[in-house]
Amino acid sequence: MTDPTVYHSRLTAISRASVYAVFTLALIPVQAIALLLRLPLSLRIPLWYHRICCRLLGIRLEVFGRRSKARPTLFVANHSSYLDIPIYGALIPGSFVAKTEVGEWPFFGLLAKLQRSVFVDRRVRSSQLQATALGKRLAAGDSMILFPEGTSNDGTHVQRFKSALLSVAEFRIDDAPLVVQPVSITYSRVDGVPIGRHLRPFYAWYGDMDLVSHAAELVGLGRLTVTVTFHAPVTVDQFGSRKELTEHCQAQIEAGHSDALAGRIQPKAGAAGRWDWIRWRLRPRMHDMKGLRRAKKGFESPREKRASRRVDSRGAKA
Repeated sequence: MTDPTVYHSRLTAISRASVYAVFTLALIPVQAIALLLRLPLSLRIPLWYHRICCRLLGIRLEVFGRRSKARPTLFVANHSSYLDIPIYGALIPGSFVAKTEVGEWPFFGLLAKLQRSVFVDRRVRSSQLQATALGKRLAAGDSMILFPEGTSNDGTHVQRFKSALLSVAEFRIDDAPLVVQPVSITYSRVDGVPIGRHLRPFYAWYGDMDLVSHAAELVGLGRLTVTVTFHAPVTVDQFGSRKELTEHCQAQIEAGHSDALAGRIQPKAGAAGRWDWIRWRLRPRMHDMKGLRRAKKGFESPREKRASRRVDSRGAKA
């Protein structure tokens, strides 16, 4: 795969892949022992591991919204690449719901098992959820990350969600509904340049693409900026049915993905050129001015808070 508008460095590819391999192989026995001894460290290592991997691979995360702190939470997300795994893993302390074939993959299947992923046969409807490993994990308070599209795509659009895969959203804990949070991800820029349709195949992995050759090409590209938006959490009780919940999650994710593609979600002025590997911002879409005013009221910056305290103190003295 070649394109004259994309700069690929073989030296960068070799150095990134080498450091990633050494780092991963060194951490595998540590996580395996932590899981075997059931240490709390086994829950923290994956989050730390994915954050380091993002830095090693030159991935910059521009994050908007607020992640649900409820335990457990079902994070429903769109999916276009194997890069989604370290990106979501760097932001969400939870495990993935993966198809059974992933567990049989060499190397990556082992990594999925070490993160305590739940493997499901997506051809079978989960009618008896409480008897499955997924239901037990939720009952234990573990958050899960689900891709309801059922497969990856080219990253230009969001495929139709399968409501059967969201049957887990009907799970109840102590008669309380499960919290569901839609999350959208968009591969936005490479070296500060917007990623158009012709560049998306360099990052999206779908169809009959060969994984090894695709990854070898990808790791040699420039610094990638990814836009991630956490939308408002919901529960199935807020909707008439699981199907309506599925449609709501799809609409939210499609809107976030569309805004990121169109540039309606942008970093703060002057911040786009800075290389901070993760920037988390509580800010609505730019065109939602009413929401912007509400957000500014509720989420003041530290400088604004200090200024308001000084004004209050002067008024009290007067």
